Amino acid sequence: MRKDIGLSLLLIFLIFFLPWLWGGPQKEPAPEPPPASSSPPEPDETEPTDDDPLPQPEETPSIDQTSPLNVLVGGKLQQTDMQTYLLGVVRAEMPASFEEEALKAQAVAARTYILHKIAGGGSSNHPQADACDDINCCQAYKSQEEAAGDWGGKAPEYEEKIRRAVTGTDGECILYGGAPVLAVFHSSSVGATQDVQNVWSASLPYLQSVETPEGEDTVPDYRSTASFSAGQLREKLLQALPDAKLEGSPSNWFTNIQQQSSGTVTALSVGGVEVGGNRLRTILDLRSACFTISFDGDTVTFSVTGYGHGVGMSQYGANVMAKNGMTYREILEWYYTGTEIGPFF
Repeated sequence: MRKDIGLSLLLIFLIFFLPWLWGGPQKEPAPEPPPASSSPPEPDETEPTDDDPLPQPEETPSIDQTSPLNVLVGGKLQQTDMQTYLLGVVRAEMPASFEEEALKAQAVAARTYILHKIAGGGSSNHPQADACDDINCCQAYKSQEEAAGDWGGKAPEYEEKIRRAVTGTDGECILYGGAPVLAVFHSSSVGATQDVQNVWSASLPYLQSVETPEGEDTVPDYRSTASFSAGQLREKLLQALPDAKLEGSPSNWFTNIQQQSSGTVTALSVGGVEVGGNRLRTILDLRSACFTISFDGDTVTFSVTGYGHGVGMSQYGANVMAKNGMTYREILEWYYTGTEIGPFF
């Protein structure tokens, strides 16, 4: 009897107290959000990550937008303020020739994205910095000098436009439930944006599919092609999908293709391996997941429409909306479902 009691007490001790001897209960770190844009219209293409977007924190910490930001630019840590940081992001992420209301929408989206990231604990890629200029991780960034070199004689005009867009929206964010949203954006879509769940394996109520007005007449290089020899294609696919069986004709490699009415591929089988359309897009560096595949002898050609992952605000769509008289708040509330635009401090 005493032996049974002693054994019971030992089990109780192990269950309730042993975890605290090892440093207390451990919380699984939250996954990092994807970069804001997978396809800025001016810089090189950005590859989206396979990480899930972060859900909203249960309790959103108070963030002082007047506090200095630590930003990695060109691999060097710089301390700057929010306005200077946003000027660099908007210069890099959206053509300065766009309508001013579209530039304002971009400024608010960029501000919201960095605040969401800070609220989620920052990035493990650079724990010493709040943000970086790596478009595979955070948002693109250009100094005034770099942008002026690109803009030429229009530099004074464009710089002033971007400054008005940033200062004219000072402190404003895209809010859902009072918290900054994961304000991802992309270059252009085909008829409608993508529900986030079709691209990353998480569901967020404000990142749903909505209609978008851009098209071939408003987007440069709206249609593109990417061609590969069978050997090149096999090498690229096997590097990412080593279990794929790529034998015989390439026309037999791609089966069970699932497409939306717009032509966007949501899923397919590649050599017997099931992948998402956006995953194949990143493997092959296609401009979007809206593609068709054709075969001509040893050559495989992907005919692509649009540019980017398709989630959140379409930058070219925002510009069309601005030309049609919509304000930046109306544009943002259209692309980020159920949100409101307001100050966040």
